[in-house]
Amino acid sequence: MTSHPAWQQVSGNAAEIYALHLVPGMFAPWAPVLVDTAGVQPGDRVIDIACGTGVVAQLAAERTGATGQVVGLDVNTAMLAVARAQTTGIEWIEANAQAIPLPDGSFDVALCQHGLQQFPDPLAALREMRRLLVSNGRLALCVWSHLDGSPGMAALVAALERHASPAAANNRRAPFALSDARQVHSLIENAGFREITVRTVAQPTRFPNPEALVTAQLAATPLSTLGAIDDDTVRAIQADVREAMEPYRNGDQFAIPMEAHVAFARA
Repeated sequence: MTSHPAWQQVSGNAAEIYALHLVPGMFAPWAPVLVDTAGVQPGDRVIDIACGTGVVAQLAAERTGATGQVVGLDVNTAMLAVARAQTTGIEWIEANAQAIPLPDGSFDVALCQHGLQQFPDPLAALREMRRLLVSNGRLALCVWSHLDGSPGMAALVAALERHASPAAANNRRAPFALSDARQVHSLIENAGFREITVRTVAQPTRFPNPEALVTAQLAATPLSTLGAIDDDTVRAIQADVREAMEPYRNGDQFAIPMEAHVAFARA
């Protein structure tokens, strides 16, 4: 399985671009899906694993209210710095999801948005989530489905393959490493969870133009750690993605579907 050690320490600038452009366009739409799937309610103790800049943790904190507790955990220093700067009332912890420095049974809910496929050992991370949950605690997570279910990313991968390098294309294929829903179910089951459901959901990814999607992916993901891509190559990639995305134009924006597997389980 391909993982992303580069996510461990992307630069501060990359984290800021991620929060400004990729979170609203690509990740924020999944936050209510995840929080609703978990049934987060007032008073819950919630941990958001691989929290990034905190979009899921922030929504969870709104749901838990003053009587609840929300912890966001990520291995990336820069991502957590952005999260701390834009929130209050949430505890942010820098730690590896496969070895979380918190006691057994500390939480009612564990959330993980598009992070499981990034871990070197997803099963170990799921076992840690199980350990942290009280008996009957709830897990909700999502991972990207097949690349073909995300035509914007499929177009980007094809353009990177054509104009940049196989390494660059594979870097953007890697987030789809857990595209088989049966594999997701099996991992959760093997980690000791029960009452498992996995459903496939599509949500729109919104960008003002295809160039914005390309620019954000080049600047704010592990792709940025592979080295600069020259301007002519960037323009060629943008042109290919724009052509592929034209059917998804919606007024002054592009609404591009992205498909994910959304899982629920109990400890």
